[in-house]
Amino acid sequence: MRDVIENHYEEARQRALSLLEDTRETAEGCWVTNTAAPRKVTFRGHQLPAYRFVHCVLERHIVGRDWVVRHRCHNRLCMRPEHLILGTQADNKRDDWEYWAGGVDHRFL
Repeated sequence: MRDVIENHYEEARQRALSLLEDTRETAEGCWVTNTAAPRKVTFRGHQLPAYRFVHCVLERHIVGRDWVVRHRCHNRLCMRPEHLILGTQADNKRDDWEYWAGGVDHRFL
């Protein structure tokens, strides 16, 4: 995927922006689509979750499978760039534990 994004960045950027245009804002400030599961996107023969594509393209992060895109809002349907951050699986699990312990304080997003 690295060479795809590097060599086709403007095309990828336009695709990411079009994905964001197809969202609606929730009361919590998340940008979601009307899908039951996280939306998928196919770009130049590669399929991945739309939130991962949006984050990696707009932030120009080229990451391997050992990195995950975490949701600060704890909403896997959310594609809002401000709610997405990179991390490890351990970071992601820690996010889950914190969420289960106290929930999400949306004022900090």
